[in-house]
Amino acid sequence: MDAQGRGRANDIDPADQWVLNPRTGNYELRLDSSAGQPSVSRSRRAAGPAAAAAPAGAAPAGAPAGPPVRTSPGVPGQRRGGQAPPPGGRRTGRKRGGGGGGSRKKKVLLITGGSMAFVLVAATVGGYLYYQHLNNNINTVDVDGAGSGGFKPGEPINILVIGTDKRTGAGNQGYGDKESVGHADTTLLFHVARDRSNATVLSIPRDLISDIPDCPTKQPDGSTKTVPGQRGVRFNTSLGQDGRDPGCTMRTVKELTGIAVDHFMMADFNAVKTLSSAVGGVPVCVAKDVDDKKSKLHLTKGSHRIEGEQALAFVRTRHAFGNESDLDRIKTQQQFLGSMIREMKSSDTLTSPTKLFSLAEAATKALTVDTGIGGIPELTRLAKELKDVNPKNITFTTLPVDDNPAERIKATVVVRKSQAEPLLAMIREDTSLTEVKKQKQAAANAQAALLEGTRAPASAVRVDVYNGGGPRGSAQTTLEWLQNNQGVPLSTNNGNAPEKLEKTTLEFAPNQADQARALADMMGLPATALKQTTADAPDRTPMTLTLGADFKGAGIPLTAPKTAPEGIQRVEADKATCAK
Repeated sequence: MDAQGRGRANDIDPADQWVLNPRTGNYELRLDSSAGQPSVSRSRRAAGPAAAAAPAGAAPAGAPAGPPVRTSPGVPGQRRGGQAPPPGGRRTGRKRGGGGGGSRKKKVLLITGGSMAFVLVAATVGGYLYYQHLNNNINTVDVDGAGSGGFKPGEPINILVIGTDKRTGAGNQGYGDKESVGHADTTLLFHVARDRSNATVLSIPRDLISDIPDCPTKQPDGSTKTVPGQRGVRFNTSLGQDGRDPGCTMRTVKELTGIAVDHFMMADFNAVKTLSSAVGGVPVCVAKDVDDKKSKLHLTKGSHRIEGEQALAFVRTRHAFGNESDLDRIKTQQQFLGSMIREMKSSDTLTSPTKLFSLAEAATKALTVDTGIGGIPELTRLAKELKDVNPKNITFTTLPVDDNPAERIKATVVVRKSQAEPLLAMIREDTSLTEVKKQKQAAANAQAALLEGTRAPASAVRVDVYNGGGPRGSAQTTLEWLQNNQGVPLSTNNGNAPEKLEKTTLEFAPNQADQARALADMMGLPATALKQTTADAPDRTPMTLTLGADFKGAGIPLTAPKTAPEGIQRVEADKATCAK
């Protein structure tokens, strides 16, 4: 009978208590001593060798009378139907002898199984706690609508990476300007292609003369304060100055480049130190001996693996390389980041739990992000979108600039429009700066095919023009240009569009395709701007042209060049070069 049958269900565990006897190596059923049952191990220690030699089921000398103690030479299995093992503890059909090998094997299995269960439970609990720990590491800023609303699968991703000169974090008192409120000292626009095959990283010089728009900023009490914009000031004051937050830098970049930013990541001095150490150091090369007393960078000519304070000194130095300008420091930073990307994607990092944990710890502690990616699930989703970009298809470049002609002593720069506009058009149109082998996709081919075919005469083109994000008055100036310069009399200004668009679009029916091609030629519209409906339109129905935020003016083409402008600065992420 089992415990329930003896009426002792309230006194002992219904499953009984099978314990390991270290003297015999057997598992024995020990009922709770409070129920008047003997403890086998205690009885045998008291009785000595004689008790150990007693037959199975016999009460040891001196032990109180009670039901026989059942023993089993192996691991007790689960009892079925409420039945206990037969007297003596052995089940029929079990092989005897063999020096107790089966018993030892099952004992090992029990210990191993129990240990594994403990590890799994500990890993689950520990994993959750570590997940929460990483989640709590992340600092976030509500940018109050400055972003695009979030990245989307199948669409390009634009992340603004900001390095601030604010003295935050332990050990950073000697860096940067001690009075700085945290300006945008280093700014990179990381554009990842729609098909995730390539990326372009655009550096924006901190001393670039820019126009900063009005910036709504969230206050600690939850209210919103609008910081007034400024014209003709340094780009780096888009952050920190007058209480501007990273959302203001995002807005400034959009106004400057015409590229909508999805999210931002901001790092302080500690980010370079901790991330470089987390990957086990970053390989760099210098073309000469370096002894920069200001940044404290000391390297001999050749290759080195640097981390921590030395890595920070490398990306901060202005006097070690080139003509000691901020533009040459940008090149050094690009070389360092390209090397760090290679290290992060190397097999040594991806197969090392230690490095991966260190990297996760360092990244979550060092970065501040917008609330749209302010948690581990969101960052994980972003990482999955970026993981397949090959370093050989990542190109760093710098917004082309010239010295400011308004200054006698050159301290700031201005955009060199002849090179900058084609470069920015390539990024806006998702054209890679790197030669990337791509499989032809049916959808892309079908889109390009919309431009193939006959063209209607200009006098037959009917179109309604809306302003959906272009400069003020764009619909009217485009109408006048179409009628007076292109001979399109059947055009109408319909004012503002119902909603804002990032990209200019031309919507047309299949029976208007020849008109659409003609208008696309006139305005320099890319194939991606053409949106064909499924059904034909009634006669005399106009097409719909909506001017988006990418529209710069009537007669200025929106199509991007196929190759990068001659002479732009560039660094390939997969190529190790020596800083000079």
